[in-house]
Amino acid sequence: MAETNAATGLVVEQWDDKFFREYIQESPFKAAMGTGETSIIQVKENLTTKKGNQINYALVNRLTNSGVTGNGTLEGNEEDLTSRSHGVTVTTRRNGVRVDEEEEQKSAISLRNAAKPTLMDWAMEDQRDLIIEALGSINGTAYASASEANKDAWLVDNSDRVLFGAAVGNNASNDHSAALAQIDSTNDTLTASALSLLKRIALTASPKIKPIRVAGGNRRYFVAYANPRVFRDLKNDSTIIQAQRDVVIREQNNKLFEGGDLVWDGIVVKEVDDIGVISGVGGSSIDVGPIYLCGAQALGFAWAKRWRTTTEVFDYGFKHGCAVSAMYGVEKLTFGSGLGDTDDLKDHGVATGFFAAVADS
Repeated sequence: MAETNAATGLVVEQWDDKFFREYIQESPFKAAMGTGETSIIQVKENLTTKKGNQINYALVNRLTNSGVTGNGTLEGNEEDLTSRSHGVTVTTRRNGVRVDEEEEQKSAISLRNAAKPTLMDWAMEDQRDLIIEALGSINGTAYASASEANKDAWLVDNSDRVLFGAAVGNNASNDHSAALAQIDSTNDTLTASALSLLKRIALTASPKIKPIRVAGGNRRYFVAYANPRVFRDLKNDSTIIQAQRDVVIREQNNKLFEGGDLVWDGIVVKEVDDIGVISGVGGSSIDVGPIYLCGAQALGFAWAKRWRTTTEVFDYGFKHGCAVSAMYGVEKLTFGSGLGDTDDLKDHGVATGFFAAVADS
């Protein structure tokens, strides 16, 4: 009697599909990701079915005219419908492992299963690191790589959505390094009051940062990603301590909320271990840590090719290799506020705060 076996290629595709599903489910930013314009991280997959290396995100500015009333003439008084664009570029990202002859007796699929946890961890960390880098980027350049002149120019264009410590007045004439030096370890830790101030800044910026709505409810939320030391100080604030007593019960149906998060004034605050500090830049050379308050379309995430696996044999069959690769890109969405499409870029969905982040003693 003949027996039918599944083709290797089919098994591989099933493995790849399962890998991708679990990859998305385990992502620390999964709750913020979605395909709609109201998502914090807007995902586009156009390039999975089309050629190209860039996806364009469009912004159509809201209308601001008062409008024509009564028997007034509208013709000739129409309002200009201005639009802006931001292109997110995709690139290939990959990694692999080799397994020696002790794995030789295993099939290709078993080899992949053996390597799967390590490769999946790397893939998730790669996405996490790119998202964190994008949140802090200066007009597309990683914060650590941006020059002081770049940071000053960014601050000029984004002064209505950046907060240094607990007071708006800490912005020292849009000099980025001078403003950081205004932050002290006593008055400029993150508190409930300072967090509410950052929210008001987001809502009064021009254009304002739009909060998102949670499905099934009418409440609007921002999500803030905080450096661990900044989060520590917020968690120890007496107002926050009192407010959190019924948070778990109240927020159990909120998809943005997870255990360990803080909720205050319509903001879900998440501690992100890998958001680093800026060493020695505050007053008296203290460390400063960022917090990124995010609304709709804070980041753009473009897929061209989802994660897939390949195997290779080396050294006369002595070693087997397994690799994963994908093609995607993550960027903070910025849109021009000047005359040209990309002149005077503003962070579209992120208000950035810098607070004291003194090391634990």
